[in-house]
Parts: sequence; structure tokens; C-alpha cells
Amino acid sequence: MLEYNPFAWEIHEDPYPIYRRLRDEAPVYHNPELGFYALSRWDDVWEATRDWPTYSSAQGITIEHGKPQLPMMITMDPPDHERLRSLVSRAFTPKRIASLEGYVRARMRDYVAEVGDAEAFCGVEAIANRLPMDVISTLLGVPEGERERLRDLGNRMSFRDPGKPEPPPSALAAMGEFMAALPPLVDARRENPGDDLISDLTRAEVERGDGAMDRLTQGELVAFLQLLYFAGNETTAKLLSSSLYWLWRYPAQRQILIDDPASIDPAIEELLRFDTPSQYQGRTATRDVELHGVTIPKGARVLLLTGAANRDERHFQDPDRLDVRRELSQHLSFGWGHHFCLGKSLARLEMRVALEGVLSRWPDYEIDEAGAERIHGGNVQRGFGVLPMRVGAGGAGDLRRAG
Repeated sequence: MLEYNPFAWEIHEDPYPIYRRLRDEAPVYHNPELGFYALSRWDDVWEATRDWPTYSSAQGITIEHGKPQLPMMITMDPPDHERLRSLVSRAFTPKRIASLEGYVRARMRDYVAEVGDAEAFCGVEAIANRLPMDVISTLLGVPEGERERLRDLGNRMSFRDPGKPEPPPSALAAMGEFMAALPPLVDARRENPGDDLISDLTRAEVERGDGAMDRLTQGELVAFLQLLYFAGNETTAKLLSSSLYWLWRYPAQRQILIDDPASIDPAIEELLRFDTPSQYQGRTATRDVELHGVTIPKGARVLLLTGAANRDERHFQDPDRLDVRRELSQHLSFGWGHHFCLGKSLARLEMRVALEGVLSRWPDYEIDEAGAERIHGGNVQRGFGVLPMRVGAGGAGDLRRAG
């Protein structure tokens, strides 16, 4: 019997065999117990991602139904989505992202220096969790004393018990504490603005259809900060930990990046395709949909299985093989259409600098697979909470390589 439960811990360990079965046997899968349908083939997920009038985000992007309490951009459809994205895009510019490269490289040098001559360390705690948090906190203007606490709360918020979509009491408590910490950050920047994204967002304006100028409400600002902390921290941290793991599992692919560091940029796209941290996105059907002989009824929850679509052999040749030289024209790991990831350039920058740093300092690193532990969360469920790395003495490497 074919059964897919995205909260089953065995799925977190390796979802790809069941994804293949879904694509072959049930491209429109229905789980009546958890109350969702799931699309797994590339063409179907691609079309649904772009067809927001049919597959709406307005009721949230998880399995659970219910309009989100905060006006979060990722849970909006046009025209509300366009208004909010237009506002935040003016503060989240390519120029600002490019200006962060020096800081990203400096932080990576610091992490490597802190490891020093140690022959073993946890790649998650030493690098993967720290770099995205430090960068997004600097971009936003979050005080250093708050960063570690918010990171810990974010990790606790996303935890799920085996097989269950509902957050456990510990996650709900962390969520309340996390949300209580955000308004004071906004208020502080309103009173004393600086050269940071929160300050820019408090000042950002856009012209509405009636010609009036509009600003973000307090609720919109808090919701966007929550989104950035998860999208700008959790996803990149999980992607980096997975990438370190897979480059260890595929040593010939790792050697390509060591021999030719210029190949790291295209390799990041392949790593995103191969094992994306965000495995699915929830939508709500706004009408009855007939697909592959199955009727998805109006109002049904629909999961767009990005992780399955990115491994669809109907679209990618030999998709279960990591190939850092693969010529990719597209993948779905950053979404598409009006929900195309706003922070994609920042994620790529962090990944490039981190991989350059690790591969130049510890080109022969090994991973203690028996000691590695995967995370167990919601739709961002591919990555490691613990990743023991053995590096030996190693050389100093060159972390100042130009992008």
C-alpha cells in the first residue's frame, strides 16, 4: 500500500524512493487521514506553482488549514502580494546584498579560525547554523545579544513529533516567545533608524492604485521579519549542511569543486535541485481540478512536492545522481512565479563563500555518518541538526578568493 506522510521521520531520512512511487503510481496522491492531495511530477508542480488563481497561498503553506494570523507575504495572493513585495523589494536590493560579501567572507574566516587545529567538530554548530543567522541578523539590524536566542527559538518552533503535523507544546511556547521578541526590534528602529533592512522597511513607501502612498503596517513588518528569519536562516542552514554531506558522499564531485572553484556557482544550483531543504509547499484549491483521472475538490489542501519534482526522471536525466556539472535551466527550490524567493541572491552568496571556505581549508574532510542527525520539522525538513566532521590538521587555505 502506498502511503505518504511528510511528518514521518523515515521520510525525513530519505523521501526519494516514495517520491518515485508517487510519480509513477499516484501522481495525484490523496491522504484522507491528514486531509491533503499531493502533486509530485515536474510538469504538474511547475504548472501549479505558477497557477496561483487555482492553487492559492492565502490559507497558508502548510498542511493545516486556516488563514495565517499575521499578514505574511508568502501566504498572500495577488494583488495583496504584489503590494507587499513591491514595498520590501525596495529595501532588499541587489546592491545591498552585494555589499554584504565582505562581511560574509570575514565571518567565514572567523568560524574557521575558531575551529583552529581541531581535528573534529560539528559542521552545523561551527558553520552551517551560524553563517545564515549572522548574515540575516546583520542585514536586518538585530543586536548580537539577541541572535543566538532567536536562532534557538526558530529551531524549536519548527520541531514536529513523529508523524504529526501539529506543533507540540514546546514548539508553540517557542513560537510565542519568538513573536514577542520581534515588535521591540521594529519599535527600536522606528525611533532610532540605522543602515539596516528593518529601518528601511519602516520607511519604505509604494504608490497604490489610487495614487496614495502606502507603508507597511506593524503587523506586516513583524510578519516579514518572521519570514526572513526562517527563509533567510533555516533554509540556507539546512541546505549548507546537506551540501557538505552530499559532497562527502560524492567525492569525485567534491574534487571537481576543489580543482575548479569557479564551478561552485553552478554546483549550488545542482545541490538545490538534488536535495532542496523545503520539500513541499501547501496550497488550497480554489476550484475543482481534474488531473490524471483524479478530482481535487474545491477547498482541498494540495501539497506541491518540490523535492519530488526536482527528481522527476521525466524532466531530468539521471535525476538521482549528483552532477555538479549538470546544465540546469531551472529548478523549483526557490519557487517560481510571484513567490520566487526574494532572498535567492543572498542564499547563493552564503553558499558560495561557505563552500569555498570549507573546501579550501579542509578539502579532505570526512563525515561521521553514524553520528549525523537529521532535523525533523515542517516543510523545511531536509538538513542536519548534527553533522560530525573529521578534518585532521589541514592547511590554512585561502578564504579571500574573489567571487
